[in-house]
Amino acid sequence: MRQLSALKRRVLVIATLLWAVGGGGAVQAAGVPTGTEARTRHPIVLVHGLMGWDNILGLDYWYNIPAALRRSGATVLVAKVSAVNDNNARGEQLLKQLREWQAAHGYTKFNLVGHSQGGPTARYAAGVAPALVASVTLVQSPNVIDATEPDSILSLLSSRPGLFATLGKVIDWLSGNGSLPQDPAALQAWATDTASFNAQWPAGMPTTPCGQGAELASNGVRYYSVAGNVAKTNAWDPSDLIFKEGAAPSDGLVPVCAARWGRVLRDDYPWNHFDGVNQFFGLIGKGAPDPVAFYVQQANRLKSLGL
Repeated sequence: MRQLSALKRRVLVIATLLWAVGGGGAVQAAGVPTGTEARTRHPIVLVHGLMGWDNILGLDYWYNIPAALRRSGATVLVAKVSAVNDNNARGEQLLKQLREWQAAHGYTKFNLVGHSQGGPTARYAAGVAPALVASVTLVQSPNVIDATEPDSILSLLSSRPGLFATLGKVIDWLSGNGSLPQDPAALQAWATDTASFNAQWPAGMPTTPCGQGAELASNGVRYYSVAGNVAKTNAWDPSDLIFKEGAAPSDGLVPVCAARWGRVLRDDYPWNHFDGVNQFFGLIGKGAPDPVAFYVQQANRLKSLGL
């Protein structure tokens, strides 16, 4: 029965991800500037997580977030990296895009915002090329992975690596990026040894377990993080079918302590793992803070610092 239950949960994971690709986002409205509160000096680059995408047939991974930032005066760029790969490969893909945008538009630096695995991916880019990065904001990112957690990324990868690779290919093909490589083995290797990755790219690392790290790191980059602490938030939200409450506070996939990095802005958002990008259809819990507003507020924070 336990194996059957686990299988059902995996099926729900895959079904929800496919549903998301097919209709989980809405067509992004044109971002006509109406304010200046998010007008940062450097462009904001949004970096998606595992099994994510930039845009599929007008459907956004970042539901309503780019449009809200643009209406508030921000220049927003949406990165596209492999749906299934480790942070080194994804980070190099991100760096390539940053350099292309720099060459095309004359940008000097970028404010990276990564959701889930997009956070460590952004940390890699900032570690390799800190001169290109003004700040890194990690949203519900797995900086440390606990293999004992039944709903951890590692557990999901271990269940069906071949299926993850296939779904990654489908997602990237649908988003017009079919040439991007998928490598669940590399991703699993990273997930089993986040300590080595963190030792190589320690900027912003908490100085105590479940603590905070430096906001302004020695490499000149500012680091921020936020975490969700609720697995189930809205009965109408299909992602609630995937997650369950664990022994430690988490968003259903990433424990609160694992998401803490740099200056921790909040670690108690009543969001599940997908609420942080305002999915699905913005179905968050009753009375929960608006995720879209968070991104505008963070942009305003960066603006006030001259970033």
